[in-house]
Amino acid sequence: MARGNQRDKAREKNLKEQAGKKNKNQQSGTEFQRTKEDQAAIMRAKQAAAEAKRAAEGATKK
Repeated sequence: MARGNQRDKAREKNLKEQAGKKNKNQQSGTEFQRTKEDQAAIMRAKQAAAEAKRAAEGATKK
């Protein structure tokens, strides 16, 4: 029976961990929109930096 007890303990531990995890988005609509806009601004900045780097490399190679 030791094995059955071990399974039960593991199952209880897993359920406890799963209950503590965040399952869904907890942000309100405005918070989510603000986060989305911030992430988009970061990506635009990265893209602009990458394009500038490519343009600089292209100018030096010619």
